[in-house]
Amino acid sequence: MKRTLIWIAALVLGAVLGVLGFGWLDAAMGFIATVYTRLFQLLAVPTIVLAVITTFASFGTKGSGRIFGQTLTYTLLTTFAAATVGAILYILIAPGNLPLDAINGQEQTAAVSTELSYSEHIISIIPNNLVRPFLEGNVLSLLILAFAIGIALSRLPESENKAVVVKGVLGLQDLLFKLIGYLIWTLPLGIVAFSAQLSAQLSAGVVASSIGKYVLVVLGGNFIQFFIVLPLLLLAKGLNPIHVLSRMMPAVLMALFTKSSAATLPVTLDSAQNRLGVSSRVAKFVLPICTTINMNGCAAFILVTSLFVMQNGGIHITAGTVILWILISVISAVGNAGVPMGCYFLTISLMSGIGAPIAILGIILPIYAIIDMVETAGNVWSDSCVCAIVNKKNEN
Repeated sequence: MKRTLIWIAALVLGAVLGVLGFGWLDAAMGFIATVYTRLFQLLAVPTIVLAVITTFASFGTKGSGRIFGQTLTYTLLTTFAAATVGAILYILIAPGNLPLDAINGQEQTAAVSTELSYSEHIISIIPNNLVRPFLEGNVLSLLILAFAIGIALSRLPESENKAVVVKGVLGLQDLLFKLIGYLIWTLPLGIVAFSAQLSAQLSAGVVASSIGKYVLVVLGGNFIQFFIVLPLLLLAKGLNPIHVLSRMMPAVLMALFTKSSAATLPVTLDSAQNRLGVSSRVAKFVLPICTTINMNGCAAFILVTSLFVMQNGGIHITAGTVILWILISVISAVGNAGVPMGCYFLTISLMSGIGAPIAILGIILPIYAIIDMVETAGNVWSDSCVCAIVNKKNEN
């Protein structure tokens, strides 16, 4: 509770500093925020790899198979629910088409990131060597490698060689968590910087070009998922959502400002184990997987944005279209990396593939920073819920 209060105080202080409008202060806060983001991204990749390897190596195939099945089930359930909520809101609120002159001149802004097709995006996760995924930070490729190494270790006969390898990996993980602990201890400074940076952007009018109903659908869907759908799921499984959220609040707040569930993973693991009381084995297994495939906010964004872009491109939106894109958004979100703007670029790829007017995404870009913050916080909250449910199912 003490840490949460400190983080909230840092949040408020940063917001106040951001609205002062001092150029030197904004630059300093931006520098600090960038430093913290880079440090968490640095620690995120080895955290994911070591967590999956050590969990599979110690669980073996029996335990890990059951827990993986539960994790996948609740991940797909929550992601499907998020996309469905977004679809319902889109139908009810019914955003209108943008004026044609609002789209003119925006093509180049959105098109710069369409070099990779969606099929190439999928192929890119298949590793062709051991080094490149680490250099590129390709989380899905690293996850495949970690699964393979962990399963191989679990199937190796007990021997001195196996013990040395396992102890070495566990030792590296202990060292990593010590570094994470130091970083978390200094994190209030980072929260001040993140909050000040956002506050300065808002006061400068970065998100002033809001497109109304579309934004209402996207953010409304995320809020409903966050405050209604996920708490109801926890209640249905015999868990107190207020208790779970209060314990996981550091991770949710961190996700809000880093806009990266992968970069937030160290804080999520720390909160789950040390604050929520989740088993270390379950947390280290479930959360890295959820960080990669459990993208509730991304699914809602892909669905709503795709419908909005297609509608503005003259495509008639029918019930069949909505259902089809619910499925596409869920599958796409599961394959998306937990990095800032990952959903935005993935949506561009999808819309480019069907010939929809991706110029509209250039109009969305100025306000995407806020959307990305909210949906990332929702993703980490969903990760936390899945982890808590799986932990409860495996307590005995």
